[in-house]
Amino acid sequence: MTHFLFIIGKILVSRMIIHLQQHFLVCSLVSGKKMSLKSERRGIHVDQSDLLCKKGCGYYGNPAWQGFCSKCWREEYHKARQKQIQEDWELAERLQREEEEAFASSQSSQGAQSLTFSKFEEKKTNEKTRKVTTVKKFFSASSRVGSKKEIQEAKAPSPSINRQTSIETDRVSKEFIEFLKTFHKTGQEIYKQTKLFLEGMHYKRDLSIEEQSECAQDFYHNVAERMQTRGKVPPERVEKIMDQIEKYIMTRLYKHVFCPETTDDEKKDLAIQKRIRALRWVTPQMLCVPVNEDIPEVSDMVVKAITDIIEMDSKRVPRDKLACITKCSKHIFNAIKITKNEPASADDFLPTLIYIVLKGNPPRLQSNIQYITRFCNPSRLMTGEDGYYFTNLCCAMAFIEKLDTQSLNLSQEDFDRYMSGQTSPRKQDACLGIKQMYKNLDLLSQLNEQQERIMNEAKKLEKDLIDWTDGITREVQDIVEKYPLEIKPPNQPLVAVDSENIENDKLPPPLQPQVCAG
Repeated sequence: MTHFLFIIGKILVSRMIIHLQQHFLVCSLVSGKKMSLKSERRGIHVDQSDLLCKKGCGYYGNPAWQGFCSKCWREEYHKARQKQIQEDWELAERLQREEEEAFASSQSSQGAQSLTFSKFEEKKTNEKTRKVTTVKKFFSASSRVGSKKEIQEAKAPSPSINRQTSIETDRVSKEFIEFLKTFHKTGQEIYKQTKLFLEGMHYKRDLSIEEQSECAQDFYHNVAERMQTRGKVPPERVEKIMDQIEKYIMTRLYKHVFCPETTDDEKKDLAIQKRIRALRWVTPQMLCVPVNEDIPEVSDMVVKAITDIIEMDSKRVPRDKLACITKCSKHIFNAIKITKNEPASADDFLPTLIYIVLKGNPPRLQSNIQYITRFCNPSRLMTGEDGYYFTNLCCAMAFIEKLDTQSLNLSQEDFDRYMSGQTSPRKQDACLGIKQMYKNLDLLSQLNEQQERIMNEAKKLEKDLIDWTDGITREVQDIVEKYPLEIKPPNQPLVAVDSENIENDKLPPPLQPQVCAG
C-alpha cells in the first residue's frame, strides 16, 4: 500500500522538477543573449496548479501527502487502507480454509496413526488457526480502538506524565489553561478531551509514527468539528482554539515524535545536508536569482532569511516552525522587490528560496518538514500563506535532490568538477563570503599601495629638508667668508651733562610751586 501511494505521489514532484529544469534552461539562454528583465521574464515559472492538490479540490498539495491536500490524502489513505484490510481478510480466510481442508484430508488418510501423533497434529492446527485469527484481528477496523479497560487505564496518571516537566512545558500549560478559561464550559470540555488524548498517546508510543500522526490528525478533525457543530463556535475562534491546542499537545509530545528512531528521518537529514554541502558552489546566476547582494539592504534581507530558516529547527510547535518559513519567505520577497524596484512575483520567489536553502543548509530540514506534515493542524497547510510557503519549501527541497547539469545549464564535465571540489566558478560568480573575501583583499592591496606612496613621499620630503638645511648652511658660510666680522673695542661710557660744571652752587634754586588763592 505504501509503495502504491508512493508511485502515485511521484506525479507532482516529477511535474515540478520538469518545470524547474525547463525554466532554468530558458533563463540561461536569455542571459546568454543579454536580454533585459523587462523584455523577457527570467527565473522559474511554476503554474499555480502544480502547487495545488492533484484531486482538484483547490487546496495546496504536498509531496509528503503524495500530491494531495490533507483532506484528500486522508480520504485516499483510508480507501487504500480499507482495501488492504479487505485483501488481508480474504487472504486470512483463504489460508484458514486451506488449513482446514489439509487437516481434514490428513485425518481421513492417516486415521490409523497413533494418538500421540494425532494430538501433535491437533496442536499444530490450533496454533495455525490462532495465528490466522491474530492476523484477522490485527487488520480489523476495531484494532485501532482500545477497549474500555484500556481507556480507563489510560486515565490513570503514569509516572512519565507526572514527572517534572520543563519550564517551557509548564509555561505553555499555564497559558493554555488561562486561554480556555474565557470559554467556560466549552473550555472545560476541550481541556478534558486534550488530556485524554495526551494520556492515550502515551500508550501508543509503540505504534509507527504514521499511525501516531493519524491519531493526531483525527483528534484535530474531531475537536474542530465538535466545536463547530455542537458548540456553534465561529470559524475564526475555532482557528485560534486549534492553534492553542496544537501548541499545548505538541510541546508535550515533541521529544517523542520529532525525528523518532523508528524512522529514517535522521538518515535523510544527513543525506540532504551532504547534498547541499556538495552544491555550495552554485551561484545566484546559475539559478537565475533576481537578487543583488551587493546592495546592503538586500544583503541584510538575505541574512535574515537564512537566519529564519535555520531558526525553524529550534521551535517545538509546528505552527512556530511554519512561522519561521513564512518570515523567511517575506524577507525573500523584500530582497527581490528592492533589487528589481518592483513587486516580486512567484516566478522569482522559488529560485531565490532554493538559493537560500543552499546557502543556509538548515539543520534537520527533512525532519522538520516531516514533523510539520505529520502533526500540524491540516487547515494551515491547505490554505493561506503558510500553506503556500510550506509547499514551495517542499518543492525546493525536491528540486535540490534532483538538481543536475540541465538544471544549471552546465556541461557534465564542469558539473562533475564542481561537485568533486576540483575547481569552482569564477570569482564574480562566487558566493557572498568569497566575494567579500576578494573585496577585502583588493582593499588591503589599495591600502598597501597608498602606504608605500606616502612612505616614498615622506622620504622625499626628508631628503628635501636635509638638502635645504645644507644649502642654507653653505650660504651662511659664504657670506661670513666674504664679509668677515670685525670686533671693535667698546666706547667710553657716557657721563652726566652737568658733571663738568663747577659753579653749580651759584645757580639759583629751582622754582618752587606756589599756591594761588582764588
